[in-house]
Amino acid sequence: MVDIENLSQHHLDVLKEVGNIGAGNAATALSSLLGKKIDMSVPAIKIVDFNELMAFVGGPEQVIVSVFLRIQGEAPGSMFFVLSPVEARSLVEQLTGTSGDNIEENDLAISAISEIGNILSGSYLSALSDFTSINMQPTVPNLTIDMAAAILMQGLLEISQESDYAIIIDTMIEEEEESNESVKGHFFLLPDPDSFDEIFKALGVEE
Repeated sequence: MVDIENLSQHHLDVLKEVGNIGAGNAATALSSLLGKKIDMSVPAIKIVDFNELMAFVGGPEQVIVSVFLRIQGEAPGSMFFVLSPVEARSLVEQLTGTSGDNIEENDLAISAISEIGNILSGSYLSALSDFTSINMQPTVPNLTIDMAAAILMQGLLEISQESDYAIIIDTMIEEEEESNESVKGHFFLLPDPDSFDEIFKALGVEE
């Protein structure tokens, strides 16, 4: 197993570079889809254990908006794009120009967030796949609004018995003409245990 405690800043910088490439590709795709300039960046990337992951979103009872999908291919795993309800509403209003209220009952809002999650996950996985030469493809995304514990356990149950860590990619999204209105989401990458080793070995991290 890769020793996560001994990952250097260089390795985290490599992961951040992969994230920024993915964010750039996602911004291009969103700009084309919406017909306006969208900027995206990755201000931080970190590796946390599962207890920290739950605390990161405000605790197990915190309501979150999540786009969940599985990763298929040579390095299977789970991915979440997570927003607070306030950030989700702001993102819908910023990108579509319509109200983001009552997301559960708003088909346009659900469609918009699902598509953003789909574009983001595809862009990040494509960048990571190019960097590592490992084939990874996302499944169809599934949007859920629920307490953090209920949502995150969907992905954690499959790997928590063998693996203790997840990769968090902070993601800033903003419309270029409204640069004072940025939305911060979190992208959680939870590779299956064997996949975690394969990804980091491909990035040059020794066991």
